[in-house]
Parts: sequence; C-alpha cells; structure tokens
Amino acid sequence: MNRKPLAIAVKLAMTGALAGALAACGGGGSGDASTSDASSGTSVGAVSGFGSVYVNGTRFETNGSVSSDDGLEREDQLEKGMILKIEGDWDDSGQGRADKVSYDDTLRGPISGMSWDEVTRTGTLTMLGQSIALDGKTVFRGATPTALADNPQGYRIRVSAWRLEDGSFRASFVGARAIGLEFDDNNEVEIEGVVADLDTSAQTFTINGFIIDYTSAVGDDDFSLDDLANGIAVEVEGTLNGNTILAEEIDDEDDLFDDDDDVEISGSIYDYDAASGQFSVNGVRVQIDGGTEFDDLRESSLADGLFVKVEGDFRNGVLVAEEIEGRDSDAELDGRIESLDLTNETMVVSGVRVQLTGNTLIDDDDDDEDGLRSRVQDIQSLQVGDYLEIEGRQQSSEGGFLEAISIEREDDDDDDDFELEARVSAIGADSITIMNLEVLRNGYSLSGAQVGDEVEIEYRQTSGGEYELTDNVEVDDDSDDGNGSNDD
Repeated sequence: MNRKPLAIAVKLAMTGALAGALAACGGGGSGDASTSDASSGTSVGAVSGFGSVYVNGTRFETNGSVSSDDGLEREDQLEKGMILKIEGDWDDSGQGRADKVSYDDTLRGPISGMSWDEVTRTGTLTMLGQSIALDGKTVFRGATPTALADNPQGYRIRVSAWRLEDGSFRASFVGARAIGLEFDDNNEVEIEGVVADLDTSAQTFTINGFIIDYTSAVGDDDFSLDDLANGIAVEVEGTLNGNTILAEEIDDEDDLFDDDDDVEISGSIYDYDAASGQFSVNGVRVQIDGGTEFDDLRESSLADGLFVKVEGDFRNGVLVAEEIEGRDSDAELDGRIESLDLTNETMVVSGVRVQLTGNTLIDDDDDDEDGLRSRVQDIQSLQVGDYLEIEGRQQSSEGGFLEAISIEREDDDDDDDFELEARVSAIGADSITIMNLEVLRNGYSLSGAQVGDEVEIEYRQTSGGEYELTDNVEVDDDSDDGNGSNDD
C-alpha cells in the first residue's frame, strides 16, 4: 500500500490550501474520502500527527471536537501518542473524514515506581498495581522519562496504552503533572482491566491484584453493577485510599466496533492460536483466513507480543482480517540529517535512506514547549544537521531503506559517531553493507557477521565522504530474519 499523505499535505500547505488547517488544529470536517476504495467504519490507533489528526497512517479531517470522559473536549487538548477511536471514512490514499473522535485514558493516578534506561530507551512504570512497559515509541509530556524515573512519587500521570496478554500494558502516551497539579478530569484515578476475586457481599473485586471497593459506585452509561462478574473487562474511576480504589463509576468496556464495520486497529497480539488462525488485539478477536494479506511480516512470524495493524471487516463480534501489517521496529539509527526531499518524504541520515509515512511519529525532547504542531510543521521543522534517533522497519526493495516508525530529535549531540542496528545486506573483503549504506572496515573486526544477521555498528563519515567503522561489529546472538518484510 503506497500512501503519501505527508507529501500531499506539504504540497497543499505550500499552495495555501491548508492555511486554515494550520491556524486551527481542526481540519474543517468537510473533507471527502469518497472513492472506489473508500472504507466506512472505525479506526483505532495512536495519534502520529496533527492537522487534523493522523491515525493509522490516515489524515482524518475533523471538526475539532473530542468525545471524552477525561476532561478533553477539543482536538487541541490531544497529544501525539494518545490512542483514539475515530468513526468515519477513509481511503487508500491516506485521506479520511472523522465523524466522531473519542479518547479515554487507560490509567490515571500517582506513580509508585519507574525505571528507565536512557541508552536502550526502555523502562517499566508501575501505578495502581499495574505494570506498564515503556519504549522509544512512548510519547512523554509534562516530564521527561528521566525526570519521572528520578522522582516517581512526585508525579501523577495519565496513560494511554495497549493491554497485553498478562494484563500488563504497553504505553503509547504518558502525560505527567507534578503532585498538586490536577488533570481536568472528574475523578482522581482510573484503571481498566479484567475483574477477579469478586466478593458481592463485601462489594470488592481486584484488577491484577489491586483492590476495588465499589460500595459507593454507580454504573456508568447503561452498565449495571449487578452485571459485575469475574472475567469481564471494566473501567473504574474513583479516588485512592491507600492501596484501595474507592470506585465512583464503573463501566464495562464498550464494543469498539459495530457489525459490518470496516475496521482498522493497532496493538500488540495476545492469545495467538496458530491452529485456528486467531489472536486478540486490545480485546478484539481477529480471524485470519485465506484472503488475509501480510505486509512487512510473514504469517509464520505472528506471535504474542508482536505489534501490528489489522484491517478488515467486523462480523458477529470477530474482526476478519483482510490485511495485517507489522508495526514493530526491527532497526534503529542514531545520526545526522544529510539531505531532505519533502516531495518524496525521504531523507538521508548518516548515509542511510529514511522513508517517512503517515504512521511516522516525529517528536522532540522538549516538544511540550512547541504547542500543538501540525504534521506539516513537524516535517518542515526537520533541518539538515539535526541529530535524530530513529526506530523503524528495514525494507529491502530499491536498494534498501529504513521506513521510519518514530523519529526523536535530540537537542544537541556533538558526537560525530553514528550507530545503526539492522540486518546485513552484504559483506565484502573490506566493508559491510546494511540497507543502502556501505561502511569500510577500517581495521575493525567483522567476525561472525553474515548476510541476514542483525548487527550493531558504530561508524563515522570520513573527510572524503565515505563511511568507516569506529569499533568492531557486534552480532545479535538472537538474530532472526523471520519478521522480514514483504515489500510491495
């Protein structure tokens, strides 16, 4: 699927057609996604950009309003990384129209602990007894991950996350407020998960071991507390009393989709059953059949924990998959922008050709200070010489390139050494090639590296414009190209 909404947006902005959209985040709500390839239904995914909103690679025009129980009413209150439910229409060119945009916090409350490794950009956060995985694609607002890890008890946070098989979460967005500063919400804490240990006499149950007291709670919307049962998924809002949540509102998790909806949803696979060709994503059961196409992964590489986007039809409570796209990164690059081509949405970063898409999340260390930037402004803010950390998927077509999933611009980095972790394309007597980049050996060891292996290299650019290693090549012992892409 060849989508170039970024180039379209940039061209329109240059001709003035998007002037109104850049002045206000809402895109006017008058866009028309009516084509022969149009879909009509629901798209669930994280925001990758604004002007109006980019979700699952589509630019959805909106009227600027947001439906939420968490104090958010306008699009300009949203942040990148927040997981939205969009009801509307979209087409294969990456353009769409949103009839309704909905947001709901996954978790909200005080942090009890956090770890963060700045080198690997991974960590774990705990709150309300829940474990939340953090990675380079997690968007942080209000405080950096380092600040949160240094003083976790000093913050309350709201989290937008994907639920995993064991009941833990994978964070897409973490918004922080110092203790004493409140979010614009009605309740102090929010938690979602599966009911366990239900005691109707004591009026308590647990979610992943955390106690919920529902003595004073009411059912939200059309949910009745009489319907509480072990094994059902619920959302709970209330106040914190020690290690117990005093619930004020309880709601069951609404069905994300209606029957016969065209559907897009992103998330991590769990409960995968290869024999039946089924798995779950965020509580939605997915069925693979003979017509399912695979993009950037093979069917044999499906496994619990793999992050994917699924498109298909929702029938009788099951999402029948028409296409499954791999969205986990399998390559990383730290380097400087050498050239930019906005028309084709590409750039060269320390010798590696990088392709932007509508799914690419562009973020800064201090994006808090920039306000709500549009997608066009995100792209135009990139400058030759910027130092970037990029996670993406290695593609083998057209000589090899890196399809960017997330781009984080560092404030400054005086180091002229670059790092690349990806699969080897070729090995010569005096060089190693990864994607389109040939790096001279420069006296360092290539021992153990073979074509197809995942390796990590450190390198630099010479005064003559070539690239050379600055250390021995490191081979990933678990190297496996089973998630290799099927390039279109």
